[in-house]
Amino acid sequence: MDILSPDYLIDDIAPFYKSNLGAAYLDDSLKLMGMLPDSCIDLVFTSPPYALHFKKEYGNVDKGDYIPWFLNFAAQIKRILKDDGSFVLNIGGSFNKGTPTRSIYHFKLLVALVEELGFHLAQECFWYNPAKMPVPAEWVTVQRIRVKDSVEHLWWLSKSPWPKANNLKVLKPYSKDMLRLNERGLIATVRPSGHNINPSFNKIAPGGSIPPNVLEFENNEEVYDNFLKLGNNSSNDSYTHKCKEAGIKIHPARFPAALPDFFIKLLTDNNDIVLDPFAGSNTTGAVAENLNRRWIAIESVKDYLEASKFRFDESRLNQLSLNLM
Repeated sequence: MDILSPDYLIDDIAPFYKSNLGAAYLDDSLKLMGMLPDSCIDLVFTSPPYALHFKKEYGNVDKGDYIPWFLNFAAQIKRILKDDGSFVLNIGGSFNKGTPTRSIYHFKLLVALVEELGFHLAQECFWYNPAKMPVPAEWVTVQRIRVKDSVEHLWWLSKSPWPKANNLKVLKPYSKDMLRLNERGLIATVRPSGHNINPSFNKIAPGGSIPPNVLEFENNEEVYDNFLKLGNNSSNDSYTHKCKEAGIKIHPARFPAALPDFFIKLLTDNNDIVLDPFAGSNTTGAVAENLNRRWIAIESVKDYLEASKFRFDESRLNQLSLNLM
């Protein structure tokens, strides 16, 4: 079975819409992943509903049930990943109900993914999101006994200890200070840590500097290939404007396009297949399309998937669904 055949069919299930390189499905992701063949996906990048005490409209699972609930999905993800494939999970933390202390459910989930399912932890990364609200308000803004959360975890997991990756694809421009330092040259010395600074440090590698595992993206007006904004939850991007004009519900928990952009570049090559089983507004699919990767998006809420079409230029999109209007 060609999971991205010209008809974009997973067995006999038609997609909600398709594009030049991918297909979005309105369905249950556990069911659809179960229909995919073994070892067919290069990267799964997703942000499932977090485990929160207060239910959100996009669907959350209680913390007590979260780990067994998610492990069902993760088992399918591991099965369909290629041997050198990666699974990047964006997950946020939360406070314990009624107290100013933190839950460790996401750490327990990480341990279960590694020890119960056999995933390998390639690296833990962090998304710095200064736009996060100062919540819980009781502890942060009322009693003022905690500070505002500003990072979310990204667990980069892999099926084997040697996932495909290339950090040359995600190099950052050198800072002016680094360029000046390289021009001036370093004095050979031994740091207090015992690390030798030798003349080889005077030659910076071409292309840029290796990015850290703390990812920070600017929330600005720059348009990402005419259909995506790099900022997070922007109120004035093209997707938001088009949703408002059409009277379609805007997904309330969108991550910035730069997040999947970073990992798709790092972990895949042209024509690889990227899957997001909790697609939401399908930022992952749109970024994959822009980077010339094939993609599959699965989402169970029709309104969100209908609105996700706005992330694509009309020339890329073949709409198969009925309009909600």
